[in-house]
Amino acid sequence: MARADEGHEKTTLDGAGGILSLIAGGEAASRAELLAASGLSRVTVTQRLNALLASGLVRETEKTLPSGGRPTRVLAINAASGFLLVANIGETHIHLAAMDLTPAILAQTTLPFSVASGPEATLTQIGDAFDALAAEAERTHGFFLGISLSLPTPVDFKRGCVVGPSVLPGWDEFDIIGRLKARFDVPVYVENDVNLMTICEHKRRFPAVDDMLFVKVGTGMGSGMIAGGRLFRGAQGAAGDIGHIQFLSDDAPLCRCGKFGCVEARAAGWAIARDLSARGFRAETARDVIDLVEQRKPEALMLLRAAGRTIGEVISDVVSIINPSLIVIGGTLARGGDLMLSGIRELVYQRCLPLATRDLSIVLSTVREDGALFGAAYLLLDDLFAPARADRLLERYDTARHRQTPAAVRRQAP
Repeated sequence: MARADEGHEKTTLDGAGGILSLIAGGEAASRAELLAASGLSRVTVTQRLNALLASGLVRETEKTLPSGGRPTRVLAINAASGFLLVANIGETHIHLAAMDLTPAILAQTTLPFSVASGPEATLTQIGDAFDALAAEAERTHGFFLGISLSLPTPVDFKRGCVVGPSVLPGWDEFDIIGRLKARFDVPVYVENDVNLMTICEHKRRFPAVDDMLFVKVGTGMGSGMIAGGRLFRGAQGAAGDIGHIQFLSDDAPLCRCGKFGCVEARAAGWAIARDLSARGFRAETARDVIDLVEQRKPEALMLLRAAGRTIGEVISDVVSIINPSLIVIGGTLARGGDLMLSGIRELVYQRCLPLATRDLSIVLSTVREDGALFGAAYLLLDDLFAPARADRLLERYDTARHRQTPAAVRRQAP
């Protein structure tokens, strides 16, 4: 009898991906909204929703919606029904975490990192750390959804690999996805850190904004674009690389990419640190620059304000092309506050047409968590719960659920 019940429930779940996707995407939070959004019959919606509720992947929350009669309880993904593993590879450290489906951190760790380590040693190190995090997370959140990585370098998202030049020598064209899939056998995502910070900023603070530009100004520089409410990557994933737009002049500085005159070579943290070092200060990174700014060193203040105007110059060109309604400035140098922001605003409002700036807001990021880490989680969840992939996710979930003990299944139920 138990096997027959299980088989019936599995068959019902096989067709429930569309319902799952509507709930996960926030398009339907009640039975009535599911009926309207899905176009399915009441019987079909009820059957598929009941199967999702019984599986523990969807739950009824304590929140209610008015329904003209008895209030109906809000439907949501059960955050405790699974976990994902994410990592943000920085220039000196790797931040790793196991997250639930909120996403919220269940467990985390930080590892030292050297760019000289190369991809094989680094991915082995990440894999070992992931094993420990997974062992901790799966005790309470049994289903392992997938892995998502953030890299501080240009990434071809479709292929999941680094494309040089980059700050990660030896990573070009390395099969990151293949290496991690061979070890963990789950979906793997790889994306540029600035794109992930853009996703996080949009999800956390500005979900209603359809057209937005996020600019990260740290030791390096880059930007991400939200267009029509979705991340815009361009044909090969290179959209938003404003740090390497070139301003040519007789004294154009050499950039880390090997070209002359890049915006990054004039206004990024490493470039300001270079100029401060030439003036006798000890500075190598964006953090060193901000430390000097916070000490109110006149040279640091002057250079940061000048960097803001340079960044404003290139942003004004972007505004004229994509016409965002919001620009968010993040990264370490954003801690310079109005000193940097005033320079950016000055150039943007000076150079752009009134139509483009009439309703334009330029603000500082207030996200204090690791934005790239959370962005990696949002990216994975959005893709796996998307209509085209939700049925496949349910197949994996149902297979994993029926391999577990009854006690483990009960832990996932709402």
